[in-house]
Amino acid sequence: METRTRNPRRWWILVVLCLSTLVLVVDSMALTVAVPSMTEDIGASAQDIQWILDSYILVFAGLLLTSGSLGDRFGRRKVMIIGLLLFGAASLAATVCTTPGEVIAARVAMGIGGALIMPSTLSILITVFDEDERPKAMAAWGSVSMLGLVGSPVLGGFLIDHFTWQSIFFINVPVVVLAVLAALTLMPESKGPWQKPDPLGAILSVVGMTAMIWWIIEIPQHGAFEGRGLLTLAVAVVALAGFVIWENVTPEPMVPLVLFKHRNFSGGSLSLTLVQIGNGGLLLVLTQYLQFVLGYSPVKAGLAFVPLAVAALIGNGAGAGLAAKIGNRLLILAGMLTMAGSFALLTTVDAQSGFTVPAVALGLLGLGAGLAMPAAVGALMSTIPAEKAGVGSALNDTIQQAGTALGIAILGSLLTSTFRTAMPADAPEQAKQSIGGALAAAQGDAGLVDAAKEAFASSMSTTFTISAIGVLAAAVLATLVMRDSKPAPTDATDGADTTDTAAEKEEEVAV
Repeated sequence: METRTRNPRRWWILVVLCLSTLVLVVDSMALTVAVPSMTEDIGASAQDIQWILDSYILVFAGLLLTSGSLGDRFGRRKVMIIGLLLFGAASLAATVCTTPGEVIAARVAMGIGGALIMPSTLSILITVFDEDERPKAMAAWGSVSMLGLVGSPVLGGFLIDHFTWQSIFFINVPVVVLAVLAALTLMPESKGPWQKPDPLGAILSVVGMTAMIWWIIEIPQHGAFEGRGLLTLAVAVVALAGFVIWENVTPEPMVPLVLFKHRNFSGGSLSLTLVQIGNGGLLLVLTQYLQFVLGYSPVKAGLAFVPLAVAALIGNGAGAGLAAKIGNRLLILAGMLTMAGSFALLTTVDAQSGFTVPAVALGLLGLGAGLAMPAAVGALMSTIPAEKAGVGSALNDTIQQAGTALGIAILGSLLTSTFRTAMPADAPEQAKQSIGGALAAAQGDAGLVDAAKEAFASSMSTTFTISAIGVLAAAVLATLVMRDSKPAPTDATDGADTTDTAAEKEEEVAV
């Protein structure tokens, strides 16, 4: 989208984009707080809970590339509004769910809606704002997400305490209504050049991603390389390999893999993926620790995440100014090292630790994420030409969501298997499945309760060790691969054309 002057309504457009993103953040955080109540009410097993979380992410990640290209072809605003309407309708349906299967079905529909929303918001942002204003716009966009992190767990906890866990889905509806009305009245339509659909690429990516996450989730029960597990892994490898080969040979690929020739895009995307793997199971694990081990109510558990969100807001605000002084690469390194330190601190938590150590760790995690994440996203998005904004931003989103899904699957499976190992050999089978099952089976047996809390704290420490390693690897990768772009001389009136200029600059340092 070439524009020689800045859009006079760009800041109003940003408001719409923030509302559209907010609905996804609110849903994710509120659902995390509701996990213990949901487990008890509908009899969800640990694997059910993983699928309630992963079913959304699988569909979301699998369809992002397709929806990004649809937005470029048919209109980014149109696709975003359709996604919002579907997300709102699925949220309403979720309010009447009474079984794990029904919740999973609603989450699948919400994942489809979310996949239509997310690429459009980021692609519209990078085409509306030029390179000079884009850091401010992205900081504001990220800050609204942080406000959602603060408010949604508390609101979700309040609703659970006073109503039922189903009510957490209803909080999506008013945000969706407001976002749709704002999009219809404030936002102009934008499109990229027409491109032929790539149905084979879409099918291969969805099949490959689903099979890969399914394989990871099923490892504790069916093994990694035996029978059913081996078959699922084979499907994943064949589909994903076929996807990469096809996208390289088809004349009109759905995914412009050439973007990975840019050091900032490849380094930023892959390092963010490692961070998301590390972060993937954090909220799920800590929520269970707060409610099952420390005995927090849902509201109190929601408030416990305030240090994370407030520190992230501070880091987000400071990062915009620091990036101009020290460059994105050093800022990303500093932020990710801080995040790794927070995970290392969390590995010291045990059943008697209380909340002091987790609170400090959450503050460090928020500060590090606030510094590193916007800088990494900004650096990689500057490499995407405006005409490929939709599918380019979708590619970034897909990689990160794949990391999140892998994180939840890997860390969730690791938590389950290590908890089972740490439980006493003579404990009831139900008590070995999850800490929720152990507390339900205890029926006043203080010894079993204490053993379950100790086992959970031990398994939690193991998962956070893996998280720390993942984030450290991300810091090293970003430092070695990414480069700080040197400013190129541009005409002051060029405005939004700076996107293409940034892409050309990155081509010069590509490997």
